[in-house]
Amino acid sequence: MLLSDNFGRKINYLRLSVTDRCNMRCIYCMPTDGIDKLEHGEILSYEQFHLIAEAAVSLGIEKIRVTGGEPLVRNGIISFLQQLANISGLKQLVLTTNGVLLPEMAQKLKDVGVQRLNISLDSLRPAMFAQLARRDLLPQVLAGIAAAKKVGLPYKINMVVMRGFNDNEILDFARLTQEHECTVRFIEYMPTLKDKNWRSLVVSSKEVLQCLNKHYCLHPVDRGALAGPAEEFTIDGAQGQIGVITPLSGHFCQDCNRIRITASGHVRTCLFSDHEFDLKPILIPGNVAQIASELQHLVNDKPVCHSLNSHASEYAPFSMAQIGG
Repeated sequence: MLLSDNFGRKINYLRLSVTDRCNMRCIYCMPTDGIDKLEHGEILSYEQFHLIAEAAVSLGIEKIRVTGGEPLVRNGIISFLQQLANISGLKQLVLTTNGVLLPEMAQKLKDVGVQRLNISLDSLRPAMFAQLARRDLLPQVLAGIAAAKKVGLPYKINMVVMRGFNDNEILDFARLTQEHECTVRFIEYMPTLKDKNWRSLVVSSKEVLQCLNKHYCLHPVDRGALAGPAEEFTIDGAQGQIGVITPLSGHFCQDCNRIRITASGHVRTCLFSDHEFDLKPILIPGNVAQIASELQHLVNDKPVCHSLNSHASEYAPFSMAQIGG
């Protein structure tokens, strides 16, 4: 079955945010005073998430990414991931993490069927890392990356580039692809918290590529049908790849292939849209067909594009930990 929206986009990618808890407090993700955490009863059970996943795969979803918050802080996550991996028809099961808990969990993740990790890492310099994450945990994250490599679990490193903070580390991150078989992706800062000066923090992907092109010869990489929105390149002689993600400077909305489920069971068909639908009332055992019907209806209403580049953009500020990074 093919799941598509009213603009002809094939929707084959589901993001499940299984918790709003996190062991970091990254400045672009959480406001200074933190977030109002969901009560235990407001967060979907694993059984409810599994119902959604079954319904989505029955519609043609081929890739599921488990996110948070930090998904690895939730008790029982390994068993849940194994249940997802066993859903017939699912082609890819991947997970986004900050890496802190990977030293003890990387092998378990691989064993239960997780096929790839996205690891958030915004600085290789301890002082800057601590400033951005509001936690002094760089050694743990680097140990987590090493653990993933040791067990043979493929990974990508996501770096949110922020002017005046870590934009002088672009080449340092690019060098990681020469030394390791991984992909480093440079992501434009997104104004989820709607800080007044957010535009001054944005380093466009064009600037990132200009910086890289001064030092390397970049070769574009063809990507698969289940790939996300990154443009990817190789450097001569490198083991890995480089990617750029351009939510602001290069609208990729025309190729958007995803929907999101928040930890509380709300569906978002666009990250920067306040329109949500609460699935929780219909998440009843055996109700897969009705859940699938509702997901199809919601996909039909997926907007053509976000309005981030418009000064009139009216979405309410939100924490990525609340929506799913």
